[in-house]
Amino acid sequence: QVQLVESGGGSVQAGGSLRLSCAASGASYTHIIYCMGWFRQAPGKEREAVATIDSRGITNYADSVKGRFTISQDNAKSTLYLQMNNLAPEDTAVYYCAVDLTRNWCPPVQFFPYWGQGTQVTVSS
Repeated sequence: QVQLVESGGGSVQAGGSLRLSCAASGASYTHIIYCMGWFRQAPGKEREAVATIDSRGITNYADSVKGRFTISQDNAKSTLYLQMNNLAPEDTAVYYCAVDLTRNWCPPVQFFPYWGQGTQVTVSS
């Protein structure tokens, strides 16, 4: 059973930075195919992909965060990070990490079977 635990959320002012972490357990990501990603959901909005990375090392970012957010993994590939810089009020949302272990590319959000509990990010103007 894959378990994902996010941390690092909080409240910051616009222009500030946060680093989210997602600790994964229950699977080894060293030699298997996978996609891991960060998603967010603001009140009244659908969950959207923010940044993803697959087992080939290919990363993708939402247009709204390009140049501001960076997704990365630790060497053991058991922890996923999201460095968020120059945060804006529109980045306010609950941020989730998720993983798909059946593909070496990243599918649409509805195809991710494993999710963390989410961490709140609030950016004030």
